[in-house]
Amino acid sequence: MIVPKKPPKPRRGLSADALHDTLRRRFEDVSDGRRQASCKYPMVDTLMSAFAMFATKEPSMLSYQDHQKELHIEKPFKISAVPSDTQMREILDGIDIQPLHECFADLFWEVQRSGELKKWLFDGKYYLLAIDGSGYFCSDKISCPQCLVRKKGGQEQFYHQVVAAVLVHPETRQVLPLAVEPIIRSDGEKKNDCERNATGRLIQRVRKQHPKLHFLVIEDGLASNAPHIADLQSAKMHYLLGAKPGDHAHLYNQVIDAMDRDATRVQNARVFKGTKCFDSQTQYIEGLELNKSNPDVHVNFLQHHELDCDSGEVLQCFSWVTDLDLSQKSLNLYQRGGRSRWRVENETFNTLKHQGYDLEHNYGHGKVNLTTVLALLMFLAFAVDQIQEACCGLFQAAVRQSGRRIRLWESIRSHLRHFQFSSFAELYRAIATGRLCKPPPA
Repeated sequence: MIVPKKPPKPRRGLSADALHDTLRRRFEDVSDGRRQASCKYPMVDTLMSAFAMFATKEPSMLSYQDHQKELHIEKPFKISAVPSDTQMREILDGIDIQPLHECFADLFWEVQRSGELKKWLFDGKYYLLAIDGSGYFCSDKISCPQCLVRKKGGQEQFYHQVVAAVLVHPETRQVLPLAVEPIIRSDGEKKNDCERNATGRLIQRVRKQHPKLHFLVIEDGLASNAPHIADLQSAKMHYLLGAKPGDHAHLYNQVIDAMDRDATRVQNARVFKGTKCFDSQTQYIEGLELNKSNPDVHVNFLQHHELDCDSGEVLQCFSWVTDLDLSQKSLNLYQRGGRSRWRVENETFNTLKHQGYDLEHNYGHGKVNLTTVLALLMFLAFAVDQIQEACCGLFQAAVRQSGRRIRLWESIRSHLRHFQFSSFAELYRAIATGRLCKPPPA
């Protein structure tokens, strides 16, 4: 591998150090009910210590506790004192999470201010907002008041879920997390919260934080229902929602009738990918009833087929409902936009579960809301990494030198264990060039 003699400079406002400073400023807003005179570990240092655990991709809080004296994280993360794992859990359990939600808006503002938000601009006007939910904790023994409860095999299970909203783009590999909403039981509630309610709260938060952005929400087929569409319309968000035949019989009967009348708009193309090719057919139909129960809800329909060039066999089929008028638009562009929804699954949840973040690991459950606090901090660490990967040349140089992101995480921990760095810029330069700094004092 070629080692660059002079790596790129850290991106102003979008480097790790700048983004960490942005988070620290917001962490200072988290209220602390402890008697300050007796506090050895300030709230901001405790939050930054927990964030550092996820930023360095430690596999567990116990591992972090074992390694924290070896990992020289105080200077790079500007932490005066790192609490033990037990102290960290006790301090963070029960804190107000609203400032953590605001952190996502703070990071977004840095991207917007830098001019890099254009990486996610779709069709010159919209921002594709992919929304999906996922579970991240399950136990038949450990629980907290916010746990969801279900029965499996006659035994109660306790679990946690979240709904995430991320900006995606067909041409941009990285995602930009905008909001994360926990699906939890509220105080005194006996019934579980549900993904639909959590999604409604998430949509309201995103709109409140970003009142002027033009969003095009993309979701799977479970979202193409009248109540959810009403929520999106209330938030002044456009939508492109999956619609499967098995869930929308009435809608597809109208599609068949329209095709029989030849009243469809169709765009055909032959697509080449390496040595393979396939024919594509994208159809657009306007003014259909969503379902029999809601005849007043009218939608437009977009469908995309990929067919074998020789036999004409259908290889893949995708379909959506939308409120956008696509009559003068590139149907191929919008079907690609709809299909980029998978980035919230693969590039977000799959990455968080299998690429070093360990979302499904129990870092600490607590007695109030510790699990939610730690999940939000993990998403913030992921957001910082995604912003750097999309926008910061120095971080990109460190990734290239390491080969893969998972190797970069290993290299970061190794460098922090054996050498002393005053900043992440210094750390990334060492990784990108192979030129090491002085070792820490004995």
